Amino acid sequence: MKALGEFIREKREAAGLSLRELARRVEITAPFLSDIELGRRAPAEKNLSLIAKELGIPLEEMQQYDHRDTVSDFKAIIEGNPDLALAFRTQLKQVRSGSISPEDLATRLNSK
Repeated sequence: MKALGEFIREKREAAGLSLRELARRVEITAPFLSDIELGRRAPAEKNLSLIAKELGIPLEEMQQYDHRDTVSDFKAIIEGNPDLALAFRTQLKQVRSGSISPEDLATRLNSK
């Protein structure tokens, strides 16, 4: 799954805009935009809206790549349940080691 920053960089490059030019147009600094594209920082909703407008992309499409709420919700759930946290860590280790694929994990999570 593509991250928000990667999506923004691809769309910016496809539009033929430099990082500095897009940053100037949305009135943020180039280093801040670079951090967004690298996934080190997240834009405020206002900035995300301005970026979407400059790139000619519906805001809703960009929001599909913004996983911040999902990560926050996931973190809250596993912090409240040590058994669940252990189960997810175990599954994550299997994905990282290559013994299961991310798709296999998704199937496991979606099965009844």
